[in-house]
Amino acid sequence: MTEASIPENLPPRTGQPRSALSRLLARKMALVGLAMIVLTVLGAIFAPWLTPYEPDMQMFDGLTIEGAPLPPGGAFVFGTDLLGRDLLTRILYGARTSLIIGVAANGLALLIGTLVGITAGYFRGWVGSVLMRFTDLMMAFPALLLAICLAAIFQPSLWIVALVIAMVNWVQTARVLYTETTSLATREFIAAERTLGAGTLRILFRHILPHLVPTIIVWGTLGISTTVLLEATLSFLGIGVQPPTPSWGNIIFENQTYFQAAPWLVFLPGAAILMLALAFNLVGDALRDVLDPTQRGRD
Repeated sequence: MTEASIPENLPPRTGQPRSALSRLLARKMALVGLAMIVLTVLGAIFAPWLTPYEPDMQMFDGLTIEGAPLPPGGAFVFGTDLLGRDLLTRILYGARTSLIIGVAANGLALLIGTLVGITAGYFRGWVGSVLMRFTDLMMAFPALLLAICLAAIFQPSLWIVALVIAMVNWVQTARVLYTETTSLATREFIAAERTLGAGTLRILFRHILPHLVPTIIVWGTLGISTTVLLEATLSFLGIGVQPPTPSWGNIIFENQTYFQAAPWLVFLPGAAILMLALAFNLVGDALRDVLDPTQRGRD
């Protein structure tokens, strides 16, 4: 091809693969979810600097003359609760509880689910049957009922609640990873690795686990929203995080008697729970589409 035959003003190349991060940031709903998560994290971290009160401080001027909670406005932006404590302060510190339990419980659930799923999917046979039947047995119990039973057995605390939630949330991850591992274990490149003398641990962690990372990331993100909701439910029922440690669930539980007279005491922490769960769902849905190879050509 001669120089004269080369067309001028070539259009920019299209169809070039973009990074997962750039495709994620191109989705408006994912940006909304990320913004809500960042705001919640910043509020939890900088709570001592964002509010002048302590979460368990009962203010002398925090109640009306009749002893009722103060409405939002003035010195108390979100009003006060039934004990005269600043509601904004308790919501900010309650975000710490939800985030800690959400990350810790979901991380442990992912670890258990991943180990069970890839072990059962790779070995199959009686090992896979035993692990999957146990997983099916755990899935047969309603998650909330099982969590209530476990929480009632142990002394409720921050880490006990995280452990209880992890014990009931690993089954979905295990089931999904079992299916994917079973498919990967029959692929030709795995058979080739066995022929070359690769050990079980090398095959699992060097060749199978990297293929499961996108699925683990997606389930890890989506699972945090479920964990936040379950923690709030347990705390509302009185078997989760115990007062005076602030939790969005026990804030609603403590103030439920003022639902009609002071609805902000229930609405505001409820809105915080909804916002955080929705945020992780939005990000998780976006990650699922971004990390799915069948969707990359559509971005």
